[in-house]
Amino acid sequence: MDSSTFIAHCLSFDEVIELPHFEKTSFRVNKKIFATLNLQKKQATFKLSEIDQSVFCNFDRNSIWPATGAWGKQGWTIFHLTALTDEMLIDALTLSYCNVAPKKLSEKYKC
Repeated sequence: MDSSTFIAHCLSFDEVIELPHFEKTSFRVNKKIFATLNLQKKQATFKLSEIDQSVFCNFDRNSIWPATGAWGKQGWTIFHLTALTDEMLIDALTLSYCNVAPKKLSEKYKC
């Protein structure tokens, strides 16, 4: 997965904006971050539920893992971009978006 494809997928969701977030790029809905992109490390981070985090991490623990500390316990999950297929990316992005977006927006994506 390349960064331009990742960004295009993030921006395809309703009312998403792209803003800097420290050394990363963040993707937000309703002022809340649902994904970040670290170009230097070729990593994306998603806000997942505990169960979804577990499912994705079990897929490939070398390429998908919980963020360290409290962030990981809150569902933030790091994906190495080279491990993401389009299907996996869309699944993770949709779940992450729906975890953060207002109900009226997330209902469209049948989360």
